[in-house]
Amino acid sequence: MIWRLHPDYPELFPDPEEADPEGLVAVGGDLSVRRLLAAYRCGIFPWYGEGQPLLWWSPDPRCVIVPERFRIPHTVRKEVRKCGFTVTIDRAFREVVLRCASTPRPDQDGTWIMPEMVDAYVRLHELGHAHSVETWDGDELVGGLYGVGLGRAFFGESMFHLRPHASKLALVRLMEWLETRGCRLVDCQMATNHIMRYGAECIRRHVFLQLLRRALGEEI
Repeated sequence: MIWRLHPDYPELFPDPEEADPEGLVAVGGDLSVRRLLAAYRCGIFPWYGEGQPLLWWSPDPRCVIVPERFRIPHTVRKEVRKCGFTVTIDRAFREVVLRCASTPRPDQDGTWIMPEMVDAYVRLHELGHAHSVETWDGDELVGGLYGVGLGRAFFGESMFHLRPHASKLALVRLMEWLETRGCRLVDCQMATNHIMRYGAECIRRHVFLQLLRRALGEEI
C-alpha cells in the first residue's frame, strides 16, 4: 500500500522501509520547505515526470559516498588539473538547477526537474539548506551540481556539463568543501557507472537510514 500524503501535515511521512519493491514510499503532498526537509531527514526524496503526480522515493539499495572512502581516479586527477576551469560555491544556484534540467542526457528522455521543483529548491537554497557548485570557463557556466545539506549529510540531486570534465571538477571540489564542513555521508540516491568510479557504494536501505540518523545528529 502506498501512502497518500495529507496536505495539512507536511512533516508526516511513512517509514521508508514500507516502500514498494521499486522504492516508492508515498504520493501527493507538495514541495514546501517543511515537507522537503522532513522527507530528506527520513531518507526520502521527490522524483517524478511531467504529467505524473508528486512521487516520493527511498530506494533499496541506496548509493552513497562515505567521504573518507572517496577516491579520485588517476585519469580524472590529470584531467581536472589541466582543464583550466574555475570553481565557485553557491554563486549561481538557480542557473545550475536550470542547466541540470535542460541539458540533454543520452540515457534520459526529458527531465524530472519540473519548474515547480526548480522554485522549491531555490527556496531551500535561500534558507541555507541547498547548495550548488559551479564550474566556469571564463564567465561561462560550463558545469555544476546541486544538492541539499542537512546536519553532516549531503543529498546530491543532479549535475551537468557543457565541456568535458566540468562536472568531474565540480564533484571533486564538492567533496573537498564537504570535508571542511565535517560531512559524514553523501547520498547519491541511485548508482551510475560514473559515480561508482569515485568510491561510491550501494548499501541496504536500513544501513543507509542508520548512517543518516547519525549524520543528522550533528550540525555542520
